[in-house]
Formats: sequence, C-alpha cells, structure tokens
Amino acid sequence: MNAGLIGIGKYVPPGILTNADLEKRMDTSDEWIRTMTGIEERHIADESINTSDMAYNAAVDALNNAGIKPEQIGLILVSTVTPDKPFPSVATMIQERLGAKNAAAMDVSAACAGFMYGAVTAKHFVEAGTYDYVLVVGVEKLSKVTDWEDRNTAVLFGDGAGAAVISKVSEGRGILSFELGADGTGGKHLYQDRYIHMNGREVFKFAVRQMGESAESVIEKAGLTKEDVDFLIPHQANIRIMESSRERLGLPIEKMSKTIHKYGNTSAASIPISLFDDLAEDRIKDDDIIVLVGFGGGLTWGALCIKWGK
Repeated sequence: MNAGLIGIGKYVPPGILTNADLEKRMDTSDEWIRTMTGIEERHIADESINTSDMAYNAAVDALNNAGIKPEQIGLILVSTVTPDKPFPSVATMIQERLGAKNAAAMDVSAACAGFMYGAVTAKHFVEAGTYDYVLVVGVEKLSKVTDWEDRNTAVLFGDGAGAAVISKVSEGRGILSFELGADGTGGKHLYQDRYIHMNGREVFKFAVRQMGESAESVIEKAGLTKEDVDFLIPHQANIRIMESSRERLGLPIEKMSKTIHKYGNTSAASIPISLFDDLAEDRIKDDDIIVLVGFGGGLTWGALCIKWGK
C-alpha cells in the first residue's frame, strides 16, 4: 500500500502588504527586498482572522478536493508554530468546526519544515492501515510574532494555510521516499521569544547546503536520478536559496515552483500553498516525479519524493 496526496487546499487572508507599504514604515526599498528575497508582497491576517480560521478554510478546501467527508478522517495533524493559544491545539479546534468526530488530532511543531513532518507521519499511519484518511495542514500567522521595527525580518514573512488529504493511492504512485532531520545546535540562529529572531547569514548557509543535500537524498532513496525529476517545490523562504537547490538538481527554471513573490515566507504553509497553485496552473501532471524540500527553525529539515497521482 502506497500513501499519497489525494486532495489539496489553500487559504490566504485578503489583506496584502506590499514592499511599497513597507518602504513607508521602515528604512528599506522595494528593489532591495526583491533582489535579496524575491518577495513583492505578502498576505497578512488582521485581528479577526486566527490561525485556526485559516487552517479550517484550507482543510475544507482539501476535503472537497479529495471528495471525502469530515467523518472519514482518522487523524488531523496541524503543523504550526503560531497556534491561537498554547492549548487546545489548532488540530482539535478545526476537528470541532469540520465535524470530524472520528479523528484524533494534534499539532506538530517543526517550523518551516512542519508540513514535511506532518506528511511523513501521515504516510506511516496510512501505510500501516491505521487510518484511511489523514488531514495534514500547514498554517502560520507569522505577522503576530514579527517585529515590524526589524527590517531584516519584517520584510520576509506572510500568513496563510495549505492542507492535504493523505490516503492510499494506486501502485507506483504516492510518496516514494522521504528524509527528515534536525540539528538542535543551530536553534540559536532562528528562534522566537516574543518575536522572530534570525541570524540571516548562518541560516542562509545552512539552507543552501541542506536543501540541496536533502533533495538529492530523496531522489537516490527512490531509486531515481536527477534527470527523472519533473518538478521541484522548495520552501519559499528566499529566491536565492531556492535557485541554489534548482541548480544543484540541474532543473530549468520552469520546473521550479515560485510563489514567494506573492506570499513571502509562510513557514509551514509555504509548500502546500505552492503545491496548490502549481496544480491549479496545470504545472504538475499525473505520474510526474516531484520533489518537495524545506528547512526551518530548530534547526529542522525535510524532503519528499512523490510520483504524482491517485
């Protein structure tokens, strides 16, 4: 039995903060932000929109896309570092709103690699026969932990949610291989007390190395070569980091997902949001080999190699 993604959902709040808006608030420029990060704008949730609201909307979208009912879900995993409150978990909040009365529910904390951790956990439950359907949501309201006086971090982050239903798929398709990892010694380089703090130079060096290594690792574990890869979905953190991963795999630019200009870095939501947009734009076809790879605070990382399709 192979596990794969059979339904995808997305939600981003309506409020948009552009680089031009940031120019008015701090000593920065649209040109600098675009050149250094690739970001043009980001969606920001106002006080009326909580993390659980965004997670719920993306989850509904994913269930509809998968063609299943809430009561069919066996487990809900929400990857977030910005829950509404320490407890109850976002997962239990959306369980109630969805009416997923048969589902266990818990949150997963692995920062920007959170969706990968959730997807791998779901894969094992499905392939073990424990649950038929697992809902995985990556969601963040990073605006509430962003220091809007710190121009080094304030330009980077956005809010949003992406969701996937993971279930059994036809033979040969689904999640072919994965890699998860962590290095707690690097936690000091990217962390949150009240606000997000980041040593940009150290995180950049880590990300460039780890994204490339993890992508190559899952391709090899799947018994494939770089030439077999049809599409790359990297965590949308920084266009220069993303480009280094693409170049390491020898992929042309049209074979890499790029949504950072629209959403900024949405942490755990980044990869599922990108996947949703790429599918909507018909950039991914059935039986394509796609690589999903991300990194985050912890420091954490994760990658999946998937043969797309149900």
